[in-house]
Amino acid sequence: MTQRRKFFKDSLKAGLGLAMFSGLSAKAQAEAPSTKKSPYTISLAEWSLRDWLNSGKISNLDFPETTKKVFDIHAVEYVSSFFKGQETDSNYLRELKSRSDGAGVRNVMIMVDMWGQDGALASPEESVRKTAAQNHHKWVDAAKYLGCHAIRVNASGYGDANYRDAMGYFADGLAKLVEYGAANQISIIVENHGGYSSNGRWLADVIRKVDNSYCGTLPDFGNFRTDLETGNFYDPYIGVAELMPYAKGVSAKSMGFDHHGQDTTIDFKRMMNIVAAFNFEGFVGIEWGGGLGMPMDAEAAIKATKKLILDSI
Repeated sequence: MTQRRKFFKDSLKAGLGLAMFSGLSAKAQAEAPSTKKSPYTISLAEWSLRDWLNSGKISNLDFPETTKKVFDIHAVEYVSSFFKGQETDSNYLRELKSRSDGAGVRNVMIMVDMWGQDGALASPEESVRKTAAQNHHKWVDAAKYLGCHAIRVNASGYGDANYRDAMGYFADGLAKLVEYGAANQISIIVENHGGYSSNGRWLADVIRKVDNSYCGTLPDFGNFRTDLETGNFYDPYIGVAELMPYAKGVSAKSMGFDHHGQDTTIDFKRMMNIVAAFNFEGFVGIEWGGGLGMPMDAEAAIKATKKLILDSI
């Protein structure tokens, strides 16, 4: 009965959010007054500094202190690939935790981005889903040691499965991993990250099927391209509103800026109003997603995104 009441409450809230934000003009949403003090904290997604990490300017171990010193941000979101296979090395994790603690920086989550290397949680084969869930345990363990609250995973491996079958496959694989996460008090969260997962309704339905308080979403402002080849997009404002009832974090992705300092792809004020409408309390992570062809380096872009968020509160 409790889960049923929660389902209807979440559905009602999502419906109200959609009605509220689809019924207002973009201008009205942008000018909506905010009288509340921000209930969330800005964090920095490590992918924003991928150029610095890939060039050797900084390492994963340097990321927390760099985040504080350069950007005055006190919370970080790691990306699995930058651990370079050292995620099970206790000495490495001890050093990373020592550095983050020493810098006074909170470790928020690990984004598991090793597409295929840890297995496909949405595979049509039950044995593959089981193995994939087990392969992700090491990231849960690393996150727990570092003091994170979650790991982020992807819906991958369903191949040519149809909408409903893919949903069932992923819900099953996700539930297998969530069981381990819950036992360790680490949430397993899913980002809209291409394909079916960039359909807000599909991903929200997956989370409802798993039905576990340690399973949730990471709504990303910019990842609503459902088909890479055709360039099909899901409405990002509707998508974020559909995912917010289950959000355990928010990814504030920026892609580029105009001469007024506004993002060229997303209306940040409108998005942050949607986030606020769901009384979200947690971390809003800056993720600089631009790069190629953008006349702005990572430092300037991250600082510009931070300003956008603060101005939108």
